[in-house]
Amino acid sequence: MVNDVKVYTVNGATAGSSSSLPDWLTRKRAAAKGKGKRAIREHVEGTIELIQGFEFPEASNRIKTTRDGHHVIATGTYKPQMRVWDLDQLSQKFERHTDAENVDFVTLSDDWTKSIHLQNDRTIELHTQGGFHYRTRIPRFGRSLAYHFPSCDTYFCASGNEIYRLNLDQGRFMTPLSLKSEDGSDDIPGVNVIDVNPAHQLLAFGLEAHGTVQFWDPRSRSSVGTLRLPKGRLMQVNAAASDAGLSITAISSRADGLSYAVGTSTGHILLYDIRSARPFATKDQGYGLPVKNVAWIEGGSRMAGDGMVISADKKVIKVWDRNTPSTNFASITPANDLNDLHHVPGSGLLMTANEGIQMATYYIPQLGPAPRWASFLENITEEMEDQTTRSIYEDYKFVERTELKKLGLDHLVGTPTLKPYMHGYFISLKLYDAARLIANPFAYAEHREKMVQEKMEKMAETRIRAKKEVGVKVNKALAEKILREEEKARKREERRRQRKAERGEADVEMVEAAGEEEEEGEEKERPSILDDPRFAKVFESAEFAIDENTREFALLNPSAAAQKRSGARPKTAVEDEDEESDKFSSDGLGGSDSEDEDENGSDSDSSDAGELSKFDPRARPGQKNIRAQEAYTRTRERNRMAGRTPNVNLVPMRPQMEGTRGTDKNATFGQRRMTSSARGGEKQSSSDVRFIAEGGMEMSWVPSTGPADADDMLVSGGGPPKSAKSKRPGVESFGAGLERGGDDSMQVSESDRKGRTQRRKGVRSGSKNVFRKMDG
Repeated sequence: MVNDVKVYTVNGATAGSSSSLPDWLTRKRAAAKGKGKRAIREHVEGTIELIQGFEFPEASNRIKTTRDGHHVIATGTYKPQMRVWDLDQLSQKFERHTDAENVDFVTLSDDWTKSIHLQNDRTIELHTQGGFHYRTRIPRFGRSLAYHFPSCDTYFCASGNEIYRLNLDQGRFMTPLSLKSEDGSDDIPGVNVIDVNPAHQLLAFGLEAHGTVQFWDPRSRSSVGTLRLPKGRLMQVNAAASDAGLSITAISSRADGLSYAVGTSTGHILLYDIRSARPFATKDQGYGLPVKNVAWIEGGSRMAGDGMVISADKKVIKVWDRNTPSTNFASITPANDLNDLHHVPGSGLLMTANEGIQMATYYIPQLGPAPRWASFLENITEEMEDQTTRSIYEDYKFVERTELKKLGLDHLVGTPTLKPYMHGYFISLKLYDAARLIANPFAYAEHREKMVQEKMEKMAETRIRAKKEVGVKVNKALAEKILREEEKARKREERRRQRKAERGEADVEMVEAAGEEEEEGEEKERPSILDDPRFAKVFESAEFAIDENTREFALLNPSAAAQKRSGARPKTAVEDEDEESDKFSSDGLGGSDSEDEDENGSDSDSSDAGELSKFDPRARPGQKNIRAQEAYTRTRERNRMAGRTPNVNLVPMRPQMEGTRGTDKNATFGQRRMTSSARGGEKQSSSDVRFIAEGGMEMSWVPSTGPADADDMLVSGGGPPKSAKSKRPGVESFGAGLERGGDDSMQVSESDRKGRTQRRKGVRSGSKNVFRKMDG
């Protein structure tokens, strides 16, 4: 954008100087999220394509629109071919391949149906609507051609001083035009370009290495004048071209019949009035490259007005006013080298043929309106101007000098890259991101890891612990077992450290345990089996999979095999958590292996003997081993409480099988029945008792109304044998050996009368997990 003139790229790669949706401007901020109307709009705007398939497989050579304005014809490679696009449909109409690469072509009709092509193998081809029509050749390699409509003559310029003339009306070559140099010799290396004035049909030939333009009258086929360019002044500006001489590379005549624009090999454009031998305007392209095209803009201009000139070399396209050639109306730097430029008459649309796959198309609203077949461009550009208006510093980052030095960009101070503002600079956001990434490649990773860790710590308090999934391919059960053991070891270590912190051990003890702590630290640094590369195949290769159905596995893991045969269900996460809490409950019965653990990782109960051997107040009075003293005190307290433990009569887990005459109150129902049957002399039949496959026993009987079994206390009339010894005054017997009334002669201790006041020692307390196992 120059002087607030907007240039929109509507086809092909975005121009470097174009303000129309460059890639860095239309950074899809929300495209990654896939949400937002702004992201969708920027994506559509950044990928706008006016004409579909406006490209060639490798490169394009020439491009022109037909006089009726409905088609675009272009030639390119590879393979050499001609393509036609229908502008009313904005898509390709057809393509036609040729034997040689095209140098130049012109259309003979108002539409695309008739055209003549000059190939780089000295061949001239005529194409019609049906396809290739005729082929002929010229003696020398051609460089350009032009068609003279009044006489139906086609002029071909080539290397040498001759201009070949092919009359399409008669279908034969006519006498060529022989050009002479200023001194009358034929030492002309070649003719580069031909122009036919649309007003009076005057022919203009641009010579090579002579710096002159010769004008010929087609009616008399003779020279009517020679235009000499200021060779000395132009060659001083571009000394590199002094050896090759000044050549004319582009000529364009204006519709008024008086003005000519001449492009040179030094990158200059000179504007002439044929009534004067001196140019009235001179324009320098700036690169010193030969001018590819030069054209006058006629009509259709709304803001620029008539008199604008377009010139292009391989690198840049410039639009400027003929009255002020030093100032550019607009400047475009294409992404690829240019081969040809075409301005759509009466509009602000420019089409280019370049060395890239896609041909570029640019639209300049201030230069002229959009063509009728692309009238929607005006609406699109107006929306672009309204919606893509941004602050000048929206894509910039403000940095201070200190930060600039850390990024290693302080050498850019004073360059246009940094825009000074107050106590710092504005720098391009893209450059800032790249510099920060180079300065600290792990900055983003560290910040992300920190944020994730903080988030996970906050969520861990409210999260229900579930069974950890192990990412292994085989032996998943073994991996889970290893993880459980590591987790238990970690918890034991945490509890041990917490107890040490609560006890507030002396610094002397910490120094004594420093060696042991170092050994523990070394053990912690050891990698887990899951991470050890030596055992990687155990959890990856199927060859190392453990087969739990083999006899060897059952012998090595009898409990697991029995559990699998019984079909016991695995514990849930809640049951695992309950079991862990029961193990380390406050009763002190099941947590001796972790709570009383010493620094070496062994149980304090199992090491009491060793600690007591170190501490004996009677043998070594005044010793300071607090650890051994605690073990000694704990052992004495356990022995003292053991003598005060009440005698609890627990029900035996195994039935009493000895045959006693009296009935045992603790005997089971089956035992009492077997005993009474033996005393009654009755023999049970084999049908009463049945043994099942699982090792159990089933039995059945029929209750009797009479006292069939005097000892059967569950049958009416049955009961223990009546004797004088069992009869006591005031005592009533009922049920299975129960009595009511009378004085209890047993002496009940104070603890049995009031109940237990202390927790039992030496017996594990029951929990819901224990009863759940018994039920299963």
